[in-house]
Amino acid sequence: MSRIGRLPVAVVSGVTVTVDDNNLVTVKGPKGTISRQMNKAMDIKVADNQVHVSRPDDEKKNKALHGLTRALINNMVTGVTNGYQKNLEIVGIGYKAQKQGKKLILNVGYSHPVEIEEVEGITLEVPAAAQIVVKGVDKELVGQVAARIRDVRKPEPYGGKGIKYSDEVVRRKEGKTGKKK
Repeated sequence: MSRIGRLPVAVVSGVTVTVDDNNLVTVKGPKGTISRQMNKAMDIKVADNQVHVSRPDDEKKNKALHGLTRALINNMVTGVTNGYQKNLEIVGIGYKAQKQGKKLILNVGYSHPVEIEEVEGITLEVPAAAQIVVKGVDKELVGQVAARIRDVRKPEPYGGKGIKYSDEVVRRKEGKTGKKK
């Protein structure tokens, strides 16, 4: 058995999990609703405020899908109860972010400001000019939007300028040295 797959997913109060005939799992909670189509080979049962995932046989593909399916359902339950967030920091002189309606405007050293539209289900916050907070109920979507923002100007190793995750450590390199005669 898969160590992760065999663990039941606890469904806390205020959260409802439904599974239809095609393995479409829908999780509703205080922060929102998430639906995801799971692989039809997996058997998903909801009983006694727990979700149990089982696999039909011990084939390699089904073993991998077993743990994946359980982890995805657990992330959905966590998302509708607590939500997910990624914190980004902007490092560099004159680099800043601002929110204008549903757009995030980044001034990060280009000749023009970069505009990023807010995705449905995700909220972008700018508590300070050098900080961006990406929040949402879908873990995958929060990570994807944060990565897209970071890709606008990745941190460079010499000056450390750019957009980085708040817990990211940028490995610094030493600059060029002059010739010795």
